Amino acid sequence: MAPSSHPLLLLALAVALLLPPSATADPDAVQDYCVPDAGARGRPLDPSLLPTYPCRNPTNLTASDFAFAGVRAAGNFSADTGFAGISVTPSQFPALHTLGVSFARADLSAAGGVNPPHYHPRATETALVLAGRVYAGFVDSGGRLFAKVLEKGEVMVFPKAMVHFQMNVGDEPATVYGTFNSENPGIVRIPATVFGSGIKDGVLERAFGLDPTELRRLEKRFGPPKTKLAEMED
Repeated sequence: MAPSSHPLLLLALAVALLLPPSATADPDAVQDYCVPDAGARGRPLDPSLLPTYPCRNPTNLTASDFAFAGVRAAGNFSADTGFAGISVTPSQFPALHTLGVSFARADLSAAGGVNPPHYHPRATETALVLAGRVYAGFVDSGGRLFAKVLEKGEVMVFPKAMVHFQMNVGDEPATVYGTFNSENPGIVRIPATVFGSGIKDGVLERAFGLDPTELRRLEKRFGPPKTKLAEMED
């Protein structure tokens, strides 16, 4: 199957026009850096409370506080997609707090490993191919696809809130390093959001031309069964 005909791309095209407006950028920092002092609250760092943490005293910081070793190796691969991802935000690397950046490592198993269509509502991403050959691209709000095969050392940019994807088209595993211009870019995974969030069957069947059997198969793969509450919603 040619990369451009991958079925997940059809799904990306279908939802591209339904994306929310882009969010505002992270606020400008008012100091050089602010490594949050998790110890001030006596418990592990809570991402939802980051703005309320005091900054650690700069005199107590060392170079090690500004270094991170958590992306030296690939994460856990999905048996379904051949994808392994490690996202790094201030929750994992506190020194990123207030700097307006974050990053991720994505690994794709050989021969067809795919990072399914998704988008980041609060950030633009630049993706650098560290190893392998990767078919990558995004779909804009007009439904136009921008995609090409990237070789080792090449970079592609995915504009904020645009659906994008990567697929390994080489014979060896591929690795992509992504950077974001937000410390909390967010991620909305299209297949899981559409088929695993409890949207009523009738909506999905009509929207995507699916019969009940096809819909059951997609819901089983991409998400848990709908809750009773979701079934009751109109």
